[in-house]
Amino acid sequence: MDRAALADFLRRRREELQPQDVGLPAGARRRTRGLRREEVASLALMSTDYYTRLEQRRGPQPSEQMLGSLARALRLTGDECRYLYRVAGHNAPTTASSAPHVAPALLRVLDRLDDTPALILSELGETLVQNRMAAALLGDASGYTGADRSMIHRWFTDPGERSRYPEADRDRQSRALVASLRAAYGLRGPRSRAGDLARSLRKLSAEFAELWDRHEVAQRFEDHKTLIHPELGPIELDCQALFTEDQSQTLLVLTAPPRTEAHEKLQLLAVLGLDRFTGAEQ
Repeated sequence: MDRAALADFLRRRREELQPQDVGLPAGARRRTRGLRREEVASLALMSTDYYTRLEQRRGPQPSEQMLGSLARALRLTGDECRYLYRVAGHNAPTTASSAPHVAPALLRVLDRLDDTPALILSELGETLVQNRMAAALLGDASGYTGADRSMIHRWFTDPGERSRYPEADRDRQSRALVASLRAAYGLRGPRSRAGDLARSLRKLSAEFAELWDRHEVAQRFEDHKTLIHPELGPIELDCQALFTEDQSQTLLVLTAPPRTEAHEKLQLLAVLGLDRFTGAEQ
């Protein structure tokens, strides 16, 4: 671990970012160049003290998960993310499917979406980042670890994961999730993380095994679905997906037509926020 290089790199990247670059209000006149340390820490879901110690060359070696959070918070490019890993004493991510950082182009779009649920997913259905509306609607996904980070894995191993969908829509959702994993498997190959997930789920779920053997392959660019919120009830939403060029990450945006009941429910969700509904999906 090169503490000096890590500290200087973090500080330089922080100073080069403006609040509007990460979806924060500019606020009053700022004495700090770029972002404040506490702002980076908040974006990276870590304490300000921990981040400060990293910039002061006295922090512990960050974990790979922590580096992924820092890469997202600082909007690092692929090259910058790999450099961050190396100076922190870790092997740099080598493939798009395993890279923990979010594509900067998708982040810039997400930063501007604060009035409707939006989240960025990996090709395995892992929530890489979500805005406050998505967290209020779907639950805060930051607490999941290991295989449970994949919504595909949770769908076939945790019955509670299906509670957000009407019973009549669950079979269609199962087929869609398996078809999307098939698409990732076709792109990355049997020795990829997609292959690992498929082999694991074949052992854990007879339903998954049956659907996997159908060899259905599809990615959803748009959809219309009903999601059940634990307090607001059913909400009919239109879903639009924007993929990165290598199809490794997806920006999913959920909207409702103006002057509809679903739109009114989203407005209520925006006012009440995550505090009222936190823990609904955990």
